[in-house]
Amino acid sequence: MKPFLLLATRAEDDAADEEYASFLRFGGLDEGQLHRVRLEAGPMPPVDLNSYSGVIVGGGPFNSSDPEESKSPVQLRVESEMAKLLDDVVARDFPFFGACYGVGTLGRHQGATVDRRYGEPVGPVEVRLTPEGRRDPLLEGVPDTFAAYVGHKEAVAELPAQAVNLAGSATCPVQMFRVKFNLYATQFHPELDVAGLLTRISVYRHAGYFEPDEAETVMDAVRGSAVHVPPRVLRNFVSRYAS
Repeated sequence: MKPFLLLATRAEDDAADEEYASFLRFGGLDEGQLHRVRLEAGPMPPVDLNSYSGVIVGGGPFNSSDPEESKSPVQLRVESEMAKLLDDVVARDFPFFGACYGVGTLGRHQGATVDRRYGEPVGPVEVRLTPEGRRDPLLEGVPDTFAAYVGHKEAVAELPAQAVNLAGSATCPVQMFRVKFNLYATQFHPELDVAGLLTRISVYRHAGYFEPDEAETVMDAVRGSAVHVPPRVLRNFVSRYAS
C-alpha cells in the first residue's frame, strides 16, 4: 500500500514522538506506512499526493485564530504551506484527516469561523453524533455517544455551508466535520489514550491549557477516565483509504 503522510508541528521531541507512535498504533500502521514530516523543524518538502494514500494532520501548539501579529515566523510559514497544500487536497477531494489542529487548518481554509468561544479544558468529554454523523462511513461502529479526550483553546464556532457537522459536545458544538466526501477534521483526539495524554500534560504544563501547579490534578483526573472509542475513527480512515 501507499503510505499515509503525517504532518506534525510539535517542537518537543517527547510529544512529537508520542504522537507519531500513537498514530501508528491506533491506525494499525508500521513506520513504512506512515511518513512523518515535522513542519516546525523546517519547510514542507514537495508533496506528491499521488504517492500517498491520505494526509493526516496531528495536533500542536498553534492557534489559527491568534492575531497575525502575535504569530511566530514558524507558525506563519506552516500556515502558508498548509494552505497551499489544502488548495490541492480540497480540489481533488483527496483523503484528509486533521486531528485537533486539523480543525483550525481545514476549517479556516474552508471559511469556518474559528475562535476561542468553545475551547475545552484537558480531559474527557461526551461526544454525540449528529444524524449525518450516524450515516458517515468514518463513524461506522461508533456509538451515538462516546467519551473522547480534548484540550484546545480554539474551535469552530460556525461551519461554512459546504461542511457537514458530524459530531459535537455540550461545550463544543463542532467536534467533527466533513467537507466534500473525503476531507475530515476532529476537535477531539482519536490517537490518544491515557498514557499519551499524560505525556502531553507533562510536556505542555506551561502552555496555558491549565495552571502549571494544577498539572498533577489534571493527570489524576485523566488516570481515572475510560476512553476507548475514538481510535476506531482513525482506524476507519486508514481502512477506508489505504491503497
